[in-house]
Amino acid sequence: MLRTHTCGELNLNHTGNTVTLSGWVQRSRDLGGMTFIDLRDRYGITQLVFNMDSNAPLCESARKLGREFVISVTGTVAERSNKNLKIPTGEIEIIVNQFEVLNSSKIPPFTIEDNTDGGDELRMKYRYLDLRRNPVRDNLMLRHRMAIETRNYMNNIGFIEVETPVLIKSTPEGARDFVVPSRMNEGQFYALPQSPQTFKQLLMVAGFDRYFQIVKCFRDEDLRADRQPEFTQIDCEMSFVTQDDILSTFEGLTKYLFRTVKGVEIEALPRMTFADAMKNYGNDKPDIRFGMTFVEITDLVKGKDFKVFDDAALVAGINATGCAGYTRKQLDTLTDFVKRPQIGAGGLIYVRYNEDGSLKSSVDKFYSEEDLKKWAAAFEARPGDLMLILAGDAAKTRKALSELRLEMGNQLGLRNPEVFAPLWVVDFPLLEWDEETQRYYAMHHPFTSPKPEDIPLLDSDPGRVRANAYDLVINGVEIGGGSIRIHNKELQKKMFTILGFTDEDAQAQFGFLMNAFEYGAPPHGGIAFGFDRMCSLFGGSESIRDYIAFPKNNAGRDVMIDSPAPIKQEQLDELKLKINL
Repeated sequence: MLRTHTCGELNLNHTGNTVTLSGWVQRSRDLGGMTFIDLRDRYGITQLVFNMDSNAPLCESARKLGREFVISVTGTVAERSNKNLKIPTGEIEIIVNQFEVLNSSKIPPFTIEDNTDGGDELRMKYRYLDLRRNPVRDNLMLRHRMAIETRNYMNNIGFIEVETPVLIKSTPEGARDFVVPSRMNEGQFYALPQSPQTFKQLLMVAGFDRYFQIVKCFRDEDLRADRQPEFTQIDCEMSFVTQDDILSTFEGLTKYLFRTVKGVEIEALPRMTFADAMKNYGNDKPDIRFGMTFVEITDLVKGKDFKVFDDAALVAGINATGCAGYTRKQLDTLTDFVKRPQIGAGGLIYVRYNEDGSLKSSVDKFYSEEDLKKWAAAFEARPGDLMLILAGDAAKTRKALSELRLEMGNQLGLRNPEVFAPLWVVDFPLLEWDEETQRYYAMHHPFTSPKPEDIPLLDSDPGRVRANAYDLVINGVEIGGGSIRIHNKELQKKMFTILGFTDEDAQAQFGFLMNAFEYGAPPHGGIAFGFDRMCSLFGGSESIRDYIAFPKNNAGRDVMIDSPAPIKQEQLDELKLKINL
């Protein structure tokens, strides 16, 4: 071993010991007769001391060391006169008597410090250097701990981890597949799995009644901060269970991870129906760290010759407590916010409930103070509050109001990343109708079971059928989702028919699964957690890239290895492929 200790473990108890450390030069300081070097490894930093009076040649050599040189040093542990209690090794230093340069280093393209001067693209290009920084390393240590604790919990309650294939068959599951040409099977392709969905169901048919896997999944879709082309799931499935069994089991995992990794105790997770989430929050992943739920006033505002309200299918708003003092400039900024194309509102109506009890709105021309008092009563507003109201198509208005609510939560400091408010959203619609293609699509995936009491509606009114599906939502982020599965071949066949599959298509795509159902498939269900999202939530970041060792950028590129990249003509010929751009 080229070291007897790491750079993070020595303390006053080691005073007088001769030790050998190895690591990277973090920084050096020349102070006349002495040179100080901070030596870094992944465990911490230890200060090295070189003295001109006691060993001038050694000190002169040390002054030639540059940042990120890899060195091994031997010396004696001594108590520091000027202690640094911010680091674990801050009470000691090493009086060096010899060192060896194990490797030199070019000047790094950015400083390897907690607060670096490197931009995102530069740090991604030199990701192996970025990974030396404490914040990035700490993120991966958090990820490691969460994986270990997940495996501990799942093992302790009887789950076994089973690996499933990475080269599979392309199947329609809602996103585009990454496809891989097969050399041995000309003209045919594998796909990379969007999830192990069908395989974990087959494991239930096989009798492995408690399965889990921390698994890579792949989706060829547009990227954003919480999405990568390759990502990791905690994938789980159970047999002989109901929805309540699933929620109870994985509520336990959620509480366990918060307790062991974050030191946070989570009480029982509330449950909210999809319908209530959409009605009160405007989306199916509500942030319940704060209130400000929607208030519908459509019936109160009609018939006053205000065309915006009279023509609207929905008029609804939120009550921003204590915001009556917002200036006209602030209100104009909020109006611009909701009118952004990605939000899509036509405008914003406001009502100030002044401290003196008077009401002032942007529609005073059409509505009297008596009218506004009725609005205030509906909003349960008090003097000092500000009511913000949107109108228009019901679905678009709820979506825009949801964004406005979250923006106000940010402005008022109500979305503290160190406060956690998890909940289950349940009773999703089984299907969603697409006007463009004039057909139904599965809201989750085609293996999701309908509520037993809604099965008759599959023939008469499929859009009203509720799914035995559920999402885990924490702080407005969907962390996990799952469902009770269809385990009956005939019901699965009916589902495929509703989704527009011919019998031939269903057999070609999923015949292996439906055939398996003929051999005693048990009732089963499961869930998959977005492991990267959970890590970023625990770490207080909005980007999952911070918790992935070698992530892609927003264009799906790995700028470090320059991937994706063209392949040689010989490889194309071998695969019988032609590129036609």
